[in-house]
This record gives sequence, C-alpha cells and structure tokens, in this order.
Amino acid sequence: MTQQSFGVIGLAVMGENLALNVERNGFPIAVYNRSREKTDVFMAERAQGRNVVPAFTLEEFVGALERPRKILIMVKAGAPVDGVINQLTPLLEEGDIIMDGGNSLFEDTERRTKELEPKGFRFIGMGVSGGEEGALNGPSIMPGGTRSSYQYLQPILEKIAAQVDDGPCVTYCGPGGAGHYVKMVHNGIEYGDMQLIAEAYDLLKNAVGLDHNQLHEVFSEWNTTDELNSFLIEITSKIFPYIDPDTNLPLVDLVMDAAGQKGTGRWTVQSALELGVAIPTIIAAVNARIMSSFKKERVAASKILTGPSGKYDGQTKEFINMVRDALYCSKICSYAQGMALLATASHTYNYELNLSEMARIWKGGCIIRAGFLNKIKDAFNQDKALPNLLLAPEFKQTILDRQTAWREVLVTAAKLGIPVPAFSASLDYFDSYRRDRLPQNLTQAQRDYFGAHTYERIDKPGVFHTEWTPIAEASIQTSTPKQQQATKPMTPPSK
Repeated sequence: MTQQSFGVIGLAVMGENLALNVERNGFPIAVYNRSREKTDVFMAERAQGRNVVPAFTLEEFVGALERPRKILIMVKAGAPVDGVINQLTPLLEEGDIIMDGGNSLFEDTERRTKELEPKGFRFIGMGVSGGEEGALNGPSIMPGGTRSSYQYLQPILEKIAAQVDDGPCVTYCGPGGAGHYVKMVHNGIEYGDMQLIAEAYDLLKNAVGLDHNQLHEVFSEWNTTDELNSFLIEITSKIFPYIDPDTNLPLVDLVMDAAGQKGTGRWTVQSALELGVAIPTIIAAVNARIMSSFKKERVAASKILTGPSGKYDGQTKEFINMVRDALYCSKICSYAQGMALLATASHTYNYELNLSEMARIWKGGCIIRAGFLNKIKDAFNQDKALPNLLLAPEFKQTILDRQTAWREVLVTAAKLGIPVPAFSASLDYFDSYRRDRLPQNLTQAQRDYFGAHTYERIDKPGVFHTEWTPIAEASIQTSTPKQQQATKPMTPPSK
C-alpha cells in the first residue's frame, strides 16, 4: 500500500479543514479521530474523492504514514495533547515529527520539547490562526522548534499557508515554545482589537444614535481606508445588517452581552506581568470580557447606580470621524504593546524573533490580518532595534496629528457615562510613554518610608535610604530636609 505524506489527529473543525487544505495542496493524508463516528462522517461528507486514508487505531494511523512521519495533532490544549503524545510515541521511530497545532500554552510546548527531543523525536509547537475558513483556504502559521525540523516541513507549510504579496504567511519563529508564544500574543492583540471595535460601536450607537444600517455603512467605509482595513472591521460591517428571521430585529441586538474567553488573552496578560511589559490595552480588553460576564449583577446594579446619560450634541459626521481617529490611534498602541511583549520575550527566552516577519505573516489568513500590518513590517525593517512602535516616524506622526480627536472622544464618553476601557488604556499608555517624568518618584519615597526599600536620585548616583519620620518632622519645623545614604543593602518584601 502506498503510504501517505502527512497525518492529522483530531477531526474537529480546525483539524478536518487543515487536513483538507494539506491534501488539496498535493500531500496525501491519513486521518485519525478518537471517536470512529467522526472519522466516518468526515470521510462520507468531506473526503469523498480525495487522497485521504482513514485510520481507526493509532497503530493503523502510524502504519499508513511514510517515514519520517509528519503528524499534526489538533486536539484541545492541555492534558489531551499530552495524552495523544503519550499514546503515540511508543509507535513512532527516531526522526519522526510531531506538530501541535492547537492553542497550547508556550510553557507546555517548552516542556514537551525537552521531553521528546532527547528521545529522538522532533517536536514543533505550531500556532495556527484563521478560524475555520483560514484552516481550509490558508491560515497564518507560527511554527517553533528546531530550525531543521521546520525546514523539513517548510515545503508543506508554505503551500498550505495564506498567500500575500510578499510570500506565504508562515515563517520560522524560533526554538522551543516560540511559535506558541507568538500565537498567544497574536490572540492578545486580537482581544485588544475586538474590544476597541466594540467600544467604537458603543459610542456610535449610544452617543449619536446610529441604527444598524448606518453602522453598517460606517464600518464598511472604514474598511476601505488604509488605516482600518482589516478582517475584524470587515466582519463587523457584515454583522450589523443581519436581521433575525424570528423577530425581524437586527440579530446583534439580541446577542447576550457576555463575552467568553478560552485563556490565551489571560495567558498574554500573565506573561506580560511576569516579564514586566506594560500592555494596558490588552489587559483592559480581558477585564472588559470579565466584567461583561457579570450580567445579572450589572442588570441589578443598573436599577440602583445612576450616572450621566444623553446624546452627543455636536455634528454626527464630525463625531464619527473622531471615533475613527481614536480607534486607529488606540489600535496602534495595542499593536505597539504586543510587539514590545514579543521583543522582551524574544530576549528573555532566546527566541530571536524577527518582528518584521511576525507582522508580515499576520497580513493574511489570521484573525488580526489588516492593511496597516504592512506599515508595522516596514517600521521594524527600517529599524530592527526599534524600542517601541510609537517611535516609528509614520505612527508617531499619525498620533500627533490625531490625538486631539482621540482625547475629545474620551471626554465625550466620560460625560455620557459610556465605558471605553481600551480606548482609555491606550491613551494612558501613550501619555505615560511620552512623559519624561512620572509620579512614581512619590511611589518610591512611600516604599522607602514604610519598608526601607531604598531609592535612587536624579541629581547624584547611588542608592539611598531616608529615615523619613524624624527627618520629616524636623523638616516641617526647619525646612532643611536631609537624606542619608544606605550603608547596607535592605531587602524587605516588595509591596
């Protein structure tokens, strides 16, 4: 029997679509799913006439593949991935390649790499973005692992990835968990993008009263611009005119306002906190989903807690344009935060990420694909050591030109009682980054006062500690404060 080039384990939506994508691009496949019924349905409904071999045991599956075996696991992240690997590896031989294409935590991928590579297996942690359509027609693919393993898979991955003007949307991300780390941050940026769009919608609907047809027109127009053209803006424009056949009302108005999450946004926040990278827009987006989940509490609170209301009293078209500017400026900040996190993680974990390439492979296939990723790619191409996207000439000038509108939108939202946590967090990020002095001098003084944590000074080198209580009292009386340099390290618990 002729053996197949590629194997897929897991025939849920993403798995079966990726399998069909691989086969359509000229690589015969074998498939296996834990439940035989799923395999039977796939073969009957989607694999008819294709070069697909079904397997009903792992032994049969492994036997159907040519060596070195190339096996893509598409099962739920966490313990299920470990379970499949544990069942699979006794059947494999040295040099066989295992790919995990799910949304695995990058630390799990690091662990699996360390467990599998010494045994002679090659392991690729591979982020895949694009949803059902992307998996079938071309996703953005973010593989991490040994470079030689990627190079062996490269001909297949480049064929099945989304194709854009400067190549396929796949590139080698780096060793170990690099691919899944990049996918995690991609999803964090996605959280920020979606929340910013939701806030723009909230402002247009509730501050100026646009109906579903007008919202469709505005977002459709925005999607034609270089700045906001994106997959998420496009699908948003298509959501508004959809009428529910049961009620004859816009379906979006009937959708429960409680957003779910699967963990990648939370992981992004946790990683940023551990690495000491500020990502306030993404944090605001995660918090907004959490707040939305308190639906019953919010309904009860709405009957007790009062606040401002009303409509924007200026020109509607002018306000729409200001919201557009605020959305774009906030979006720049969100991506700046994501890229800064990737840069820090790359340095910390020795991933050696190429940030220009990360932006390039997100141009097609993935959920955050957008026209302005070309500008991000170019910014990091022009300055590979760019510390923050806000400093790139084009993005800097964009925000300087539009910040008045951005600020006006936030003032209006506050006056009308419309929450815009991601817009606000983005502006706070910009204002914090552009200031040469922040009030944390007081924070450091407080920490030294209550915990002897010491501080540095701006006028002379060294580490200082002050006995604030007696000196402060004396200072009130004499106006001659004194400082004394710490004579020994003091390291009480940080607070």
